[in-house]
Amino acid sequence: MKIIGSFPKTRLRRLRKSSWIRNLVSENAISSNDLILPIFVREGKNKVESIKSMPGVNRYTVDKLAIILSKVKKFKIPAVALFPFTPNNKKNINGSEALSPNNLICKSLRLIKSRFPEIGVMCDVALDPYTSHGHDGILINNEIDNDETIKILIKQAILQAKMGCDIIAPSDMMDGRIGEIRKALDKNNFKNVSILSYAVKYASNFYGPFRDAVGSKSKLKKDKKTYQMDYRNITESFREVGLDIKEGADMIMVKPGMIYLDVISKIKNQFKVPVVAYQVSGEYSLIKSGINKNLIDDNAIIESLLAFKRAGACAIVTYFALDLAKKLNN
Repeated sequence: MKIIGSFPKTRLRRLRKSSWIRNLVSENAISSNDLILPIFVREGKNKVESIKSMPGVNRYTVDKLAIILSKVKKFKIPAVALFPFTPNNKKNINGSEALSPNNLICKSLRLIKSRFPEIGVMCDVALDPYTSHGHDGILINNEIDNDETIKILIKQAILQAKMGCDIIAPSDMMDGRIGEIRKALDKNNFKNVSILSYAVKYASNFYGPFRDAVGSKSKLKKDKKTYQMDYRNITESFREVGLDIKEGADMIMVKPGMIYLDVISKIKNQFKVPVVAYQVSGEYSLIKSGINKNLIDDNAIIESLLAFKRAGACAIVTYFALDLAKKLNN
């Protein structure tokens, strides 16, 4: 069929005609250097336990951590994030197990720093894995008390720093906790310990599998909307980020990630700080389920993670970290 009239001189398909030219002109790329792998730790010995709500993700006893850490090292993933599955008999209303030098996080830190010192470690500062009510702070008169919670978070942060934690990550969403933790770290000569603030943590419906993984889901009788952000808002996130940067945060977390790409982009453009995205458990489980049922190709993993880079994230916390690193290696 003859084309009548002028035809454009520019044909954009010329830049898509082969893989080498697509790679040559690609605007974004992802590598294992962009990844942080979450790891769940449990009590006991010689156990690797699957998590039903998160297919492909396990809980490890401390003596079995080397299994997954060896893979992290092999595939050059720079950092891991630790989360404890605290047994019920060690939970109480104040989450005091968070301050035990022999809790799961502290034991894991000692093992990693002695056997895998080249791997960076990020630890949450929050009480929800340790409280009998499943909340991130101290419950007083049926409300989460901001200032009393911060007193404990400071101690938790110092303890984790002493055990070798590289990145303190307050995920509790208490007002003012970044400044107080930064002052305490500096006072105790932990000036080089970084703070990754969960400044933008929405009260999301996508956290369910994670709460199951750390054992807080069945404990939580009330939502967290009085301290986590309202997912209808975006301007509020600017206020949270601005305050946390002034208080000493080195990096900012946006959580969840995939359904908040607009927030990641706006924060990156507004503040010019390192932004980390968390591809949360619900997002992971939806994609993993689609792959397992052959509804989508496993290249959806790469597509989903590249979206974070395109939006402006410098790093991604994802349960797909090993899957992606293996694909990139092959």
